[in-house]
Amino acid sequence: MPKSDSTALGVPGDGRCLFRSVVHGACLRSGKPSPCESLEKELADELRAKVVDEFIKRRRDTEWFLEDDFDTYVGQMRQPHVWGGEPELLMSTHVLKVPITVYMRDRYSGSLKIIAEYGQEYGKENPICVLYHGYGHYDALQTQITGSQSKR
Repeated sequence: MPKSDSTALGVPGDGRCLFRSVVHGACLRSGKPSPCESLEKELADELRAKVVDEFIKRRRDTEWFLEDDFDTYVGQMRQPHVWGGEPELLMSTHVLKVPITVYMRDRYSGSLKIIAEYGQEYGKENPICVLYHGYGHYDALQTQITGSQSKR
């Protein structure tokens, strides 16, 4: 695992936290300044809509791993207060064409550990990083890598 100094960048827990974290991370990844809260909300809602469209485009490949009926699921995911999770992270990689790495804090040491990596087909360098808190909340994660960025 790479050595890093990481800073969690808190995002509001308004049902959009996954999407807010991903768009915030996308700005950081591209060297753009962090978006203000209103722009972050707007970008998050745009990403949500594109993610749902991606589910529909990839229905044959995604339908089997969704917990609900496909049409019910995508209808619910269009609502801004509905939480996103692993399926939405995976579809976000396809929409943005970048890898996303999910971290979680180790309960005992407090150090960050990678719990999931999505979108490896879009490369492994400079992924969007998000921090999962384990109770349905995601924050953007800004990492300053001091070693190799890949998990070789």
